[in-house]
Amino acid sequence: MEHAASHGMTQDPDAFRSTSTSLLFRVKAQEPQAWNRLVHLYAPLVYGWCRRAQLQDADAEDVSQEVLTAVASHLAEFRRDRPEDTFRGWLWTICRRKIIDHWRWRARHDIAPGGSDAQQQLVQLPEDESVSLSSDWFPADEQLRVIRRALELLREEFEERTWQAFWRMAVLGQTAAEIARDLGMTKHTVRQAKYRVMRRLKLELEGLADLPDTRL
Repeated sequence: MEHAASHGMTQDPDAFRSTSTSLLFRVKAQEPQAWNRLVHLYAPLVYGWCRRAQLQDADAEDVSQEVLTAVASHLAEFRRDRPEDTFRGWLWTICRRKIIDHWRWRARHDIAPGGSDAQQQLVQLPEDESVSLSSDWFPADEQLRVIRRALELLREEFEERTWQAFWRMAVLGQTAAEIARDLGMTKHTVRQAKYRVMRRLKLELEGLADLPDTRL
């Protein structure tokens, strides 16, 4: 992380701690702003799932809020005891339950599409996000979108040249040599810039998402 003084900012204890522990840890510890960061990362994902379940926009918003409320209440229960245990899978389990509750409520109250249509929606819901990662329900780039949103939050922690070196190498796939030439850096410094941002990103998402081996 860049020294805060380089941005004309002071580093308070909470800010320092936020760069020393994962976002998941900070949310569980109820640290200020941590929950808002988690919502920024995952609310669009939840809303997308609700829309794929054929919920109308307003209903998708309502169910998304119910999901996030449940997450806030039960986050302490989330564990990654096995390799297949993922935060996204745990989140989908909660979301699926809330979507089912929604369609059952519509069926009981005979609200269009209701009836057999609502029952059909229940049948079509995938049981487990891990079995259909390449399907329309769980696009392969969903986790990448979460990572990109995390990078948006982290960008202000780095000097612009450091960020540009990282972005051009890790995201755009440019070589260290061409980046070094354009930014007036050494190839070693370019690689170090990428390493520093990736290390910070990995720490932020520890327990929440795994970084891909390929480009971001």
